[in-house]
Amino acid sequence: MTTYGTQTLAAAPAADRPVRPRLDLPQLVWALAATQFVSRAGSLVRSFLVLYLTQDRHFSLATAGAVVAAVGVGDVGSQLLGGWLGDRIGRRHTMLVGFSGTAVALVGLGAADTVPAICAAAFGVGLMSELHRPAASAAVADLPAPQRVRAFGLLFWAANLGFSVATVTAGNLAQTGYGPLFWINITAAITAALIVWRRVPETRPPTAEHTRRALLPVLLRDRPMIAMAGIHIVYFTLFLQTFTTLPLLMSTDGHGPATYGAVLALNGLTIVAAQPLAVRLLTGRDRTTVLAVSMLLVGAGVGLSTIVHGGAGYAGSVLVWTLGQIGVAVMFGATFADLAPADLRGGYMGVASTTFSIGAVFGPLTGAFLLDHAGPSTLGTAGVIIGLALFAGLLALGPTIRRRTSAQ
Repeated sequence: MTTYGTQTLAAAPAADRPVRPRLDLPQLVWALAATQFVSRAGSLVRSFLVLYLTQDRHFSLATAGAVVAAVGVGDVGSQLLGGWLGDRIGRRHTMLVGFSGTAVALVGLGAADTVPAICAAAFGVGLMSELHRPAASAAVADLPAPQRVRAFGLLFWAANLGFSVATVTAGNLAQTGYGPLFWINITAAITAALIVWRRVPETRPPTAEHTRRALLPVLLRDRPMIAMAGIHIVYFTLFLQTFTTLPLLMSTDGHGPATYGAVLALNGLTIVAAQPLAVRLLTGRDRTTVLAVSMLLVGAGVGLSTIVHGGAGYAGSVLVWTLGQIGVAVMFGATFADLAPADLRGGYMGVASTTFSIGAVFGPLTGAFLLDHAGPSTLGTAGVIIGLALFAGLLALGPTIRRRTSAQ
């Protein structure tokens, strides 16, 4: 008998049984997944920040918008800073700083009285709350390549499960006041920090200080990485605009918030149910091909949402782009991890995470502008064309990515 960790397998001659890579995940990944779930399940304040500012603090909508924008600016900086710190002080220390800093920033946000102080605290929340993400991604990128797809898939699934819990919890608690949202969010951040402190070891490869390279010069010479980052900025802009335009489209057709909530819930339920299966089906497949097909599905889903009118039709469009979302999420981290040099994994994963943050800024603006000034047909046509362009771009980039991966 041959034993691998907790699994016991019968030995067999090499000629009778092909050797397969070990794919069971180490405890590090499960600990990181626990931090993803806890932090997302307790991340209640950001979802209800506008309502808290306008209803509880009685600020104008413009002021509330400025505060939310401050969180978004901090979020973009958080991705880059988290990646840089992950390469400098280590993945573990960066996550500890991020989760601890989030708790402190939330206390400051709840206690701030003036608009400048609230904006500063909101920026701090954005800067700290996502600091852990590129560091955790770098820790997964430090694993052997065959484990990365499953590991990133588990983190994505845990985060979405936590998000599903957060949406239900926050909605119920907000009816009794916004104070509990802050304390639960703070407790979740501290709990995530404790998990990192007790269960997450440092994984950063040892690098001599005099040989450490700066990120920017390497990145500017890395054309495949720049191309992949640009593709993902366009993709996230396309994908994230759906959360702005879909409720507007449904409202125009006479559907109320309850119908929109039920349709959107389909997204979370599909991810929780189908994503583990998607990881099993897609592991070992060509990364760029999966990404190409997935982004094409998102474009098709956007186009479909502009030509349907009934609740079932909208649910179908959400299902289409959710399947594409799952495919991208399964391959996203592993693709950028394959591109990252060992000594700059934190920085590369920070740049990768920033593509989402940039899309989160441009997506709502672009989608709302097209829908308001050009109408649903133009929005849908643009979605399909962008999906096709992303599909073609990834297929063209595929050979370069495969050669790069093979060389590494």
